[in-house]
Order: sequence, then C-alpha cells, then structure tokens
Amino acid sequence: MLTDQSQSGPAEEVKSARREIDRIDDEIVDLLNQRARWAQRIGAAKDVTAHGPYVPEREQEVLRHVREAGKAGPLSGDHLSGIYRQIISACRALEHPLRVAYLGPPATFTHQAATQEFGDSSSFLSQASIPDVFTEVQRGGADLGVVPVENSTDGAVHETLDSFVDAEVKVCGEIVLPIAFQLLGLGDRDQIETIYTNPVALAQCRQYIARNFPTRNIVTVVSTARAAELAAAEPGTAALANGLAAEEYGLNVIEADIQDMTANYTRFFVIAPSAISQPTGHDKTAVLFSIRDRVGALRDVVELFAQRRINLSSIQSRPSRRRVWEYVFFVELTGHEKDSAVAEALKELEPLCAFVKVLGSWARQGQEQDSATTT
Repeated sequence: MLTDQSQSGPAEEVKSARREIDRIDDEIVDLLNQRARWAQRIGAAKDVTAHGPYVPEREQEVLRHVREAGKAGPLSGDHLSGIYRQIISACRALEHPLRVAYLGPPATFTHQAATQEFGDSSSFLSQASIPDVFTEVQRGGADLGVVPVENSTDGAVHETLDSFVDAEVKVCGEIVLPIAFQLLGLGDRDQIETIYTNPVALAQCRQYIARNFPTRNIVTVVSTARAAELAAAEPGTAALANGLAAEEYGLNVIEADIQDMTANYTRFFVIAPSAISQPTGHDKTAVLFSIRDRVGALRDVVELFAQRRINLSSIQSRPSRRRVWEYVFFVELTGHEKDSAVAEALKELEPLCAFVKVLGSWARQGQEQDSATTT
C-alpha cells in the first residue's frame, strides 16, 4: 500500500511545533506561579489598609514595562497589555479579590470599562444608579467603584460631579474607553420594526438612525444594556449597545461601529474610600470648591494656578443644592497634590473659598498607567 509521502514532512513539522508550544507553555505556567508567589510576598509585606487594594501607578509601570519588553512582536502592545491585565487581576485576587461596584446592569459601557481595567478575577457588583455606586463604596460593600465622568461628545456627567459634593470618597484612577455602538438583534436588518436605545446612545447615533431607519419606532430606556435585554426578548426589535451586550444577551451584531463620530471616548473615574498615591510625573488632580460671593473671586482662584504654570484642564460649575444660586466648581489640573507647586496653590486656595475638597491624584491615562496591588 502506498502512502502519501508529500504530507509526512508538513505533518511532522506541525507535530514538532506543537510539542515545542507545549514545552513553552510548561515554562510559562511555572513562571506565572513564580510571579504569583512573589506577588503574595509583596502583599504580605505592605500595608494594604493604608494604600488600598488598587495601586494604579505601579500597575501602569508594569504594563509600560511589558509593552517595552515586547515591542519586537509579533504580539502588539495592546495584546500584551490585555494578557497582563488578566495576570495582574489573578495575582491580586490571591491577596485580596477586588469587589468593584459599577453603573449597571451588566454589559453597560461602565461594566466594560471595569472589566477591562480589573480583569476577570475581580468581583463586579452592578448598581442601579451613579449615586448607588458611591454609596456602595462608602459603606464598604465594594473596594472600588467605576463611574462615568466625561464623554468626548456629550461633555461632563453631571450626576457623577454632583455625587462628589457629599460623598467621602477619593479618585484613585481613570479609565478611558473608546465608545463604539453596535446595532444588535436576533434577526436581520429588514425585520427591524422597533429600536431600543438610551438617550445618550441615540444622540451619538442620530445620523445613522435618520439615514437607515427613518420610519422605525425608537424607544428610549434607562441604559444600553436594558435595550439589549429587551431586544433579546422581542423578535423584530434591535438595540443600540456595545459588543459586550451582544455576548451577554445572545444577540447578533447586525451592523458594527454605527456611532456618528469615530473619535468618541468616555472617561471613567475609579473611586475608593481612601487612596494614597505617589507622583509619577504624569499626574492629574481633582479639586472641588465653592468660592465666596465677591467680585473677582473666580479670577483670583484661576490666577493662583496660572502663577505657578499649573494647567487647569477642566472647570465645571454645578449648583451646590444647598443654597439658591450658590455653585460649586469641579476642577481637574495637571500635576499631583504632593508636587510642591500644586501643594502651595491648594494651600492658598483655602482662604479664598467657603469650601475646598481635594478629591485625589492619579496617573493620567495613556501615560503612567495600568493596575495591581500584588505586582
């Protein structure tokens, strides 16, 4: 009986390559366990109660190192960051499994941001509203909370800013998430009679809807996740939501990336009951204050920072909800509260204001970032 010799060479080459992959996997597993043991030693040596279970500046340092070490490829920096976020999450869980509260239900963009940042080894606690996230963190039901603070298209999330006025929490990190909407459903595009969405998603996909579904019934609901949940239960409907919602609710992606603006991002704050961070040289600080009612008061505050060449990257005013026509200002500035120039400015700010609260400092997204206690 004749055999096909032409296949023996490639077949043996595949077997040999697979044996080599198995050998490398054994080495990787051994090294991962070594890393985990060292992470446990670090966790046992440091005061987690003082620093909290999340040390973003160290985690950023790890991811930056990994990206640099792997720049020759073929895995990209994003691939390596994604892998190492899961490794960091697993190592952290050996010391203290994180409980992360987020604006739910499951498969919202906030949920997506939280899972991206903290990995699958964390426990994620869905909350019905932004104030509920703050409450859960304050009462100790969650170690951390993730809340949206700003969208590049729609601006500040006022409910988050308002919650900082009375809440005793700190900002310890930020997450920047590209926002891409998908048209999700059980059937085909031609079968869609009703589209579920929430007002924010509708505003960011308005041109797409007007161009492609001008006569369809548009129903707004509380969240994109709720829209996906309804579309999964009703044939002939669709939802504007993210890719995570398609997985969560068993929907098909009928059309991808339908947002009107391709450069669309939402920034989220990571909040904690307390936080101690160290300057990285690429930091931001958030401050909440209420100025005294006199001519030139806000100008004098801005001048304090301008004299020290401190950039105020964002200034938002909100009603104080304590007195009629009284306002609080939410400011983000470049620098760390421990930097000498920033510390001096904050000290001089207090006599000019009726109320000052430093909300925290953190490493800027895209600079000194990424996460873990046990790294």
